[in-house]
Amino acid sequence: MPPVRPTRARAVRANLAAALLTAAAIATTPRAVPAQEVIELPGDDRWLEVDFEEVYRVGVAAGEAWQEFGTIGRVGFDGAGNLYVFDRLAARVVVVGPDGDFLREFGRSGEGPGEFQSAMDMVVMPDGRVVIADMGHRAYHIFAPGGDLERMVRMSDTQVRRMYPEAGGESVVRGARMLGFSFQATPGSPLGLANDPRSIERIFLTGDEATVETAAEVWGPAWTKRTEEPMPGGRQTIMSRGPRRGFEPEVYTGVLPGGRIAFTDSSAYAIRIAERDGGRISSILTRPFPPEPVTERMMQAEKDRRLRDLEDRPENPVSRAGGRMTVSGSGGGARARERIETLEFAEEVPVVRGLRTTRGGRIWVLRRGDEPVSDGPIDILATDGRYIGSYRTGAVQLPDAFGPGGLAAFIERDELDVQTVVVKRLPRTVN
Repeated sequence: MPPVRPTRARAVRANLAAALLTAAAIATTPRAVPAQEVIELPGDDRWLEVDFEEVYRVGVAAGEAWQEFGTIGRVGFDGAGNLYVFDRLAARVVVVGPDGDFLREFGRSGEGPGEFQSAMDMVVMPDGRVVIADMGHRAYHIFAPGGDLERMVRMSDTQVRRMYPEAGGESVVRGARMLGFSFQATPGSPLGLANDPRSIERIFLTGDEATVETAAEVWGPAWTKRTEEPMPGGRQTIMSRGPRRGFEPEVYTGVLPGGRIAFTDSSAYAIRIAERDGGRISSILTRPFPPEPVTERMMQAEKDRRLRDLEDRPENPVSRAGGRMTVSGSGGGARARERIETLEFAEEVPVVRGLRTTRGGRIWVLRRGDEPVSDGPIDILATDGRYIGSYRTGAVQLPDAFGPGGLAAFIERDELDVQTVVVKRLPRTVN
């Protein structure tokens, strides 16, 4: 069925909204769902002026130790406007007040409770509690608002995916983006890595072990493969994640007020809104920007780009944290080059390259630019179907965290390639 070509913003009812998007999405089976509202937004951009007030910035190459960040893995705000910076390399969380002054830090490397073995992600709850997903411990560290360890909750599986905070309660949302894996090997027994995520999940942290429920079903490509790897006691068969196809659509996720979830999971411009109970897709926000078919020229250009990046990668990358340096690995080598040269590709270039949600219920959508792997304009949408406007290409980046009162944090790099966090205040209309 060909896509609808709207002439103005209007909302229409459809029993099978997925069927509307089939022509513009990757080949997939339409999902039979209850009635969904497809909200067709206008195709003409309404440009917004960048009117952001800088509040403060933290992160320096040489200065006070608390500001010498190694690798910033995540940032977040609590309900009082305090900023939390998760320094993954230094295994710590730095807390900064609303005026940019240092408040405290907590966490360190180690094997005990509240110490990080392989901390991968952080979320900050509105009340100031902090949840750290630690793949080494296979547990979640939950810290009280003051930074003291409250308790640890065992992971119910081996996956560490990107997490998103929920207002109230004892739960977080887990997206589809995989950050790490943990498993134990027994000689002579087969190992199995989990299949690619096909759902957005809600993790409840009320007991000694986390419980997981499906928050929304998503589409995802099958890219696992069966390989044999040498292990102590003999070779083992492993179901491992193979290389993703070039231009494969990502699943971008954001949590909205009331526990609803906004996400996109196809090459089309289709922002789905899932309800808090049951994960029902209640509405889909679309704009008439069709995905572009992948050509031979695009495929070769993408391979060339990846090969250039591989050549520019240092043989022994060095990271810095609190006055110490750590060698984190080596260059790509022949295997990486072979994977690039034999890379397979999806059929279309996705329209959407990123998504964020604000506490006020706005959805920020990053579109692709002129080239397949390039950033374009950023759209601001409201969940009730209003198109607020767009920021021009390069005018602003997607914020890395939204806070109360219009606060937003951006992870940037200065002229010395040092990571800094810039906190700005956004206009009410986009927050």
